[in-house]
Amino acid sequence: ARWPGGGQKVNLLRPVLEEWRESSDVIVMFVDSYDVIFTAGEADILAKFQDFNSRVVFSAEPFCWPDSSLVSEYPRVGLGKRFLCSGGFIGYAPEMYAMVADRAVGDQDDDQLYYTLIYLDLEKREKLDIRLDHRAHIFQNLNGAKDEVELKFLDNATYAHNIIYDTRAAVYHGNGGSKMYLNSLGNYIPATWTKEAGCLACDSLSLPEDRAQWPSVLLAVFIEVPTPFLPEMLERLVQLDYPREKISLWVHNAAPYHEALVSAWFEVVSGDYSSSSYTGSEQGWDEPTARVMAMKHAISQSYDFMFAVDSVAMLDHAHTLWRLIESNRNVIAPLLVRPHRMFSNFWGDIASNGFYARSNDYQLIVEGERRGVWNVPFISAAILFKGAWLQSQSDDLPSYASTDWDSDIMFSQWMRGKGHFMYVSNLHEYGHLINADSYNTTHLHNDMYQIFDNRVDWERKYIHENWSRNLDSDVIIGQPCPDVYWYPLISETFAKELVEEMEHFGEWSGGGNTDERIAGGYENVPTRDIHMTQVGFQEHWLELIKHYIVPVQIKVYPGYYSRGFAALNFVVKYWPEGQPSLRPHHDSSTFTTNVALSRAGIDHEGGGCRFLRYNCSVVDTKVGWTLMHPGRLTHFHEGLLTTKGTRYIMVSFIDP
Repeated sequence: ARWPGGGQKVNLLRPVLEEWRESSDVIVMFVDSYDVIFTAGEADILAKFQDFNSRVVFSAEPFCWPDSSLVSEYPRVGLGKRFLCSGGFIGYAPEMYAMVADRAVGDQDDDQLYYTLIYLDLEKREKLDIRLDHRAHIFQNLNGAKDEVELKFLDNATYAHNIIYDTRAAVYHGNGGSKMYLNSLGNYIPATWTKEAGCLACDSLSLPEDRAQWPSVLLAVFIEVPTPFLPEMLERLVQLDYPREKISLWVHNAAPYHEALVSAWFEVVSGDYSSSSYTGSEQGWDEPTARVMAMKHAISQSYDFMFAVDSVAMLDHAHTLWRLIESNRNVIAPLLVRPHRMFSNFWGDIASNGFYARSNDYQLIVEGERRGVWNVPFISAAILFKGAWLQSQSDDLPSYASTDWDSDIMFSQWMRGKGHFMYVSNLHEYGHLINADSYNTTHLHNDMYQIFDNRVDWERKYIHENWSRNLDSDVIIGQPCPDVYWYPLISETFAKELVEEMEHFGEWSGGGNTDERIAGGYENVPTRDIHMTQVGFQEHWLELIKHYIVPVQIKVYPGYYSRGFAALNFVVKYWPEGQPSLRPHHDSSTFTTNVALSRAGIDHEGGGCRFLRYNCSVVDTKVGWTLMHPGRLTHFHEGLLTTKGTRYIMVSFIDP
């Protein structure tokens, strides 16, 4: 019994033991019911108990609780824990009954103090032959002993070991503030996870072959902050491999920045689902309100599951939803990690200040070295709730509101405080986290600026889908003119957005020789252009050069290893009424890249680049493809006449 008080446990135990009060050969074991793990069977426990050669054995701990004034009355011990803990004890029935019948105790009284006073009474201690398990032979209390207990891994077995006393207890007790550590141990013991077999407690249910029989799901989407790559995230939700007629869509958008996008998306997809509901930013719901409202809706409609997905959860794998359902847990999250980082949507431990602390196995779980379904103290970003569990909490729903804590921290605090387990699964790959922490929304196309914070998603959207093939040893890079190479670099989306970003900025240079943007203020061969520095994209483009241009340069110009630096990176605009062409010139670079941003024959007619020394021209440019050529001495070149429309190119003078 956990409530109302420890004395209740004594009063409940008394009538049970009375039945065996005369049975001197009956051994009774008592443990707290909600925070213990057994790692041994009856025979091993009895053998350990009989080794004590005593009638009663209590567990021991390092704290004199609840009355620290009694410290001096305890017998001293040479090695081991000195103080009695009532969370576990074992003994012969007559002595056990004599203890619980010693005196009256109220349900609200403290059971540990009750037994402590019996133990400290020398006459009673000797009469009942009571000993403490000072070195955790039978009982290992974890409070104050976390650093003493380590997991040991054999190929086909995992066990907990007290490294101070060299003992392996039969019962592990998460007393006091050690319950999170007990839960962590429970991920491995008893017989829960081994190096050889992996997860032994990940048995799951199997959904019916007939998808019409699959459970109903409320897909609750939370867009609480401006988030990069939101269109792609929403598309992943649409692509979940789950019958649409079994899903009801519920969307909350608190970000005015995304209002047009999300409402348009909802209008397109909502009819594909069993039912749908959208609450936009104008409604004014805060995040805690929205999350509780979604839960209430799930309860009122009796959905079998509710899948709460935040805008930072990029669910790359369509199987995510049904895999989580088959995990058969009340509350579970798929492991999601920021690519190439240790930041994930779960915590392995909680620090004393209530924030993240790294557990011993955190990195192993994040990196997939250990696979399983893990009991953890914090989850976020994407959480599947069983409908039956939500129904059971209908009168006491999880709390998200706080003036001091984020909603996800508040939720996990509530779960831990109520004794509800949370799980994270890395049995399969599910997706990754988007980093929205420093998302700048001051530009026209803000995702374009995410090369540093969200490289994987940025590359997927903005680098040409065939770029990586440039590095394959069996691929020969095209060479339309001598020592001029031509290969796919950026996506059509990038080309389009870059042009739109420049036109949105709008401050094209005048095309004269005077140019205060460059050192010295004089441009010998001027163009109508906008520099990357003007739109805050210089460092981003330099990162692109280092990671996506330099590797190809090393392949086609062997023996030269570029620094990947370019002081001048700019978009040039050619059109008949402005600047239609560019006179012959050399570039102030070791090599130059010239990326086509517009479609020859569609967006413009004419244009191209002619290399005079070789009388060789490249005119049929492809959007997103770059020309790469030496800048000085050998490749005197000119920009050919654009006769119609507007031609845009992105130019970099690399290694000036």
